[in-house]
Amino acid sequence: MPSPQAHGLPEPTTRAGRAALEALLTDPAEALTAFDFDGTLAPIVADPLTSAPHPGIVAALAELSTLVGTVAVITGRAAATAVRLGGLDRVPGIVVLGHYGAERWAEGRVIAADPPPGVALVRAELPALVDASGAPEGTWIEDKGRSLAVHTRRADDPDRALELLAAPLAELAKRADLRLEPGRMVIELRPQGVDKGAALTSLVEERTAQRVLYAGDDLGDLPAFAAVAALRGRGVPGLTVCSSSDEVTEVADAADLVVPGPAGLAELLGRLTERIRVRGPGA
Repeated sequence: MPSPQAHGLPEPTTRAGRAALEALLTDPAEALTAFDFDGTLAPIVADPLTSAPHPGIVAALAELSTLVGTVAVITGRAAATAVRLGGLDRVPGIVVLGHYGAERWAEGRVIAADPPPGVALVRAELPALVDASGAPEGTWIEDKGRSLAVHTRRADDPDRALELLAAPLAELAKRADLRLEPGRMVIELRPQGVDKGAALTSLVEERTAQRVLYAGDDLGDLPAFAAVAALRGRGVPGLTVCSSSDEVTEVADAADLVVPGPAGLAELLGRLTERIRVRGPGA
């Protein structure tokens, strides 16, 4: 039997990753493939409201969706926002879990519980806190509805802005009973008890998936990587993929397979789809 690499697929660096890729190729209909949005499907941009997927990547997801059991996106964004920005409704049967799993978009409908009261507290106090912190000009707040994020990418000194904000944001998060989530030049305050790992595990169980692939790029994706590791312990082969950047190296260190950003992921998806079609079901 030809190896995946014989058909242009990159080789995972771990034994578990190689076994999971082989399992996915052998029986794709029982696989769940899940992806982060920003930095994974879409390049990171200065204004997240202008984010868009890498060219061709949504079409690749649509093709993949005809071959695997489930295609999902798990994002910190609102589910409907990710669908709108990404044109994800073009992917047949896709499930989009927004706000780290607190929201679910499927077949044009969003299901979500009300946000905890701490979100309203943060919404009321955050602007004054950012002003008082001395953070450089260009630091700005994104209101995601169920969470709020402070971005420093546009600031004159992004790293200094993060340093100045770290302590006051931690204190505000504690008072609001919210979780502080650092990311790529951003700090987010979001509800407790939701993360991408729990969201991924729940979806795998719901779909009774027997193989899983998860791709991400940032610190918020590490719980999903940990969930894949836990699923392996339960006998479900799992592959973790890092959409790499120079800004966050921890994710690459934890991944079975590293690709060069969204462009690399688009290429991986294309080759994965091609390999599944060449091999045929159950081959």
